Amino acid sequence: MFSYIVRRLLLMIPVVILISMLVFFVIQLPPGDFVSTYAAKMSTTGEIMDEQALQVMRAAYGLDQPWIVQYFKWIWGMVSEGDFGYSFSYNRPVAEIIGQYMGLTLIVSIVSMLFTYALSIPIGIFSAVKQYSAADYIVTGIGFLGMATPNFLLAIILMYLSYVYIGDPMLGLFSPSFVDQAWSMAKFIDFLKHMIIPIIVIGMASTCDLIRVMRGQMLDEMNKPYMLTARSKGLSEGKIMMKYPVRAAINPIVSTLGWSLTSIFTGSTITAIVLNLPTQGPVMHNALLSQDMYLAGTWLLFMAICIVLGTLISDILLFWLDPRIRMQRKGM
Repeated sequence: MFSYIVRRLLLMIPVVILISMLVFFVIQLPPGDFVSTYAAKMSTTGEIMDEQALQVMRAAYGLDQPWIVQYFKWIWGMVSEGDFGYSFSYNRPVAEIIGQYMGLTLIVSIVSMLFTYALSIPIGIFSAVKQYSAADYIVTGIGFLGMATPNFLLAIILMYLSYVYIGDPMLGLFSPSFVDQAWSMAKFIDFLKHMIIPIIVIGMASTCDLIRVMRGQMLDEMNKPYMLTARSKGLSEGKIMMKYPVRAAINPIVSTLGWSLTSIFTGSTITAIVLNLPTQGPVMHNALLSQDMYLAGTWLLFMAICIVLGTLISDILLFWLDPRIRMQRKGM
């Protein structure tokens, strides 16, 4: 097991390097650069910048060099000094901006993911055990409705209901009176109240999808011959379910951990804009629009690393959960 993890970690290094090159190259594909985008924005206010001024800005930002040179300077700065580059649009180091928003982003994303798995797995099991019952039909209907409803529309609906019944649309993660205050018990309680809508909205689509996956896998496992063998030994139904079909059915859920982690990050961008959340999604969106390549590239690279790490965690969990996978590894 240890040697397998070490091999996978070593393989991650060239994968991450290749992904970083692709990310930086793709960001450079749109015509123009940050300076041209900035000049176009300034022209809307009546200020026209001449070509010489634009060239001076490009030289100051290092945008007059080939993209491969810019890439190696960016990577070398990260490796040697922990410098992720300079954000042109924010006029601050990228590390400061990511550090400012990353904490709340991770809290919202991780709690949303825990909400997703904590609901989808038991509901999927319940729906399969109660197949074709009224409860199964209700869960199935809610699941399809949740998958079909766009996140931003659900966010608007919940904000409207919150405003009608509570008097507060719950925009952002803090009330205006707590935004600039230091952390206290009152601010923490206010934060928990404002977390309800984002968690429901961000986690709903993934929850409904995983309920369908868990239900289908459970139904498939419950009809296999080993279930009859287990029942013939006199085991209780609850013990049989948890020991055999649940362990086998949960494998596809665990294997989705890699992309689920980043889909929560990326899928929350529109929701974060609608709910006015101080998370990384809107920052990345603005960086891509303004061609702020170091900020956008660092965030995209972070999500790529999350996919690689999430896939590794999925493989380790599958190795631990499924004896068949362990036997295959020993055979290899």
